[in-house]
Amino acid sequence: MLENKPTLMQGNEAMARGMVENGCVVAASYPGTPASEILSSIETWGKTEGVTMHVEWAVNEKVAFEIAYAASQSGLRAVTAMKQVGLNVASDPLMSAAYLGTVGGFVIISADDPGPHSSQTEQDSRLMAMQAKLPVLDPSSPSEARELVGCALRMSEEFELPVMLRPTTRVCHACQDITPVPVQHLERKAVFCKDPQRWAATPKFRYELHVELNRKLSRIAAYAPTAPRRLNPSTMSRRAVVASGVSAAHASEVVSISGLQDAFVFYQILQPYPLHSDFVEEIRTAYDEVLVLEETTGVIEMQLRDFLRVQGKLSGAVPEAGELLPEMIERILCEFAGRAVADLSEAAPVGGRRPTLCPGCPHRASFYAIKKAAPQGIYPSDIGCYTLGVNLGAVDTVLCMGAAIGQAAGFYQAYRVSGQQRDIVATVGDSTFFHAGIPPLIDAVVQGARFVLVILDNTTTAMTGNQPTPAQGTPSGKAVDIASVVAGCGVEFCRSADPLDLPAFTSLIKEALAFSCKQGVAVVIAKSPCLVDKRIRHAKRPQPLVDSTCTGCKQCTDQFECPALVFDEVSRKVMVDIMNCSGCGVCLDVCPLKAIKLGEGQP
Repeated sequence: MLENKPTLMQGNEAMARGMVENGCVVAASYPGTPASEILSSIETWGKTEGVTMHVEWAVNEKVAFEIAYAASQSGLRAVTAMKQVGLNVASDPLMSAAYLGTVGGFVIISADDPGPHSSQTEQDSRLMAMQAKLPVLDPSSPSEARELVGCALRMSEEFELPVMLRPTTRVCHACQDITPVPVQHLERKAVFCKDPQRWAATPKFRYELHVELNRKLSRIAAYAPTAPRRLNPSTMSRRAVVASGVSAAHASEVVSISGLQDAFVFYQILQPYPLHSDFVEEIRTAYDEVLVLEETTGVIEMQLRDFLRVQGKLSGAVPEAGELLPEMIERILCEFAGRAVADLSEAAPVGGRRPTLCPGCPHRASFYAIKKAAPQGIYPSDIGCYTLGVNLGAVDTVLCMGAAIGQAAGFYQAYRVSGQQRDIVATVGDSTFFHAGIPPLIDAVVQGARFVLVILDNTTTAMTGNQPTPAQGTPSGKAVDIASVVAGCGVEFCRSADPLDLPAFTSLIKEALAFSCKQGVAVVIAKSPCLVDKRIRHAKRPQPLVDSTCTGCKQCTDQFECPALVFDEVSRKVMVDIMNCSGCGVCLDVCPLKAIKLGEGQP
């Protein structure tokens, strides 16, 4: 039991704490920034408080949703957490669960990424909530996110609906002092009450469930605990600012610092959908001008439905893309209030090094081998840290999880019907393969596609914090072998090799290409552990050194792009940065002149 004193928590830890405090006992997720730390924090808080829970990294977001939802159908409190593009994967059960409803409280945490900082899109999960007709809550800080977790669980049970909590990156990754409260031990037992007319409803009954869903939304639009908050009640003005999420937090600070307290009435929206009906009426009747601040889409603005008086994203007063940063909000608020805007000169851009794979990362060797084996090939790839292969010239497409395989098949069919043939080498991570790669691989085999698939198996989900993959198994289950799954998909050529042995790995890629050109899909599993995975003890590797025969051809720095190899402009030669070098030794095979060798006295 934690002492009742403030503890510094990241937003994701705070939401996790809120889940445990409010009696959540089932949690399922698939890692994705900015939501990755939520599940591991739930597990940590649960163990700290001695709560019996089921916490799992599911194979993808759809499966995670279905596991947590089934717990709710059994009367337990449950949560599923994902990032905004993960909600796309879970959209099928999301839409149906809105009709079927809940028994135990069920919260969907969908973490959005305005900016974006680490995502393919800036999409707004609140629009998905609107489409599904589910209520959504929009926290402005870690502390508020923790509070809204409990509110969401109670709302879910009162209205028998899933409830979405939609933090953004700035909430998920901000830190704030949080005072823990005692954990609710609800002592519920799972009881699933069979009701086929509800849980397995046919289309006829789905219509009735839809009508009932609309009634629930009307009641939620009057739910007092989530009503808008007026933050400056003494102000008398015919102007109003309406803000939600982090935009509300930034705006509140700007109002205080810039002396705008009396320039307009300021509201914070906790529940952007459905917007409270009394509040909509108040805005229409009490104010001549209204400004809406929200990220990323005009969800609140659309519901106010008075575009002559309401300014926001749809009117052009607020940018339609990107984050609403404090300095931007200050400018918008000052303009709305008719005040002078401070001249904020932009800082000169600072040069830097583009993102690249870690020194010694096995993916770099895999990409180098692919380029050597198929120099004129097409390289579809996928979502993961290996997306950085684009900087190495070995990634041509990045669409969504698992798309590398489907696109490889598509490229093959496009060239085939055009009477042409191209080398195609797709890359996908081990976690992504389990997440979304198996169905397209089966389809490629069935349709007779011909390409090479390289599964980059570094034994972890590296980009999001080294969460386990199904290949590592769990204490209560067992590991799933990637090669066995590949064989089960009907692939006849499947070989594994360590890409750090560059010559052998390059030869294997060439062999796979020869097979794929004549017979079908060939799979190569590039098996080498991630160097930053602390669960693995890596063998001490030799330290390479560059000798005097280096001609400065830059093959190792420009084509291989290892951060530990640095070109010296004075000597016009390459040097090894021993502080960065992991000793993987691949550069010995990369150098065309063999000018990189092992140091004296090393094996």
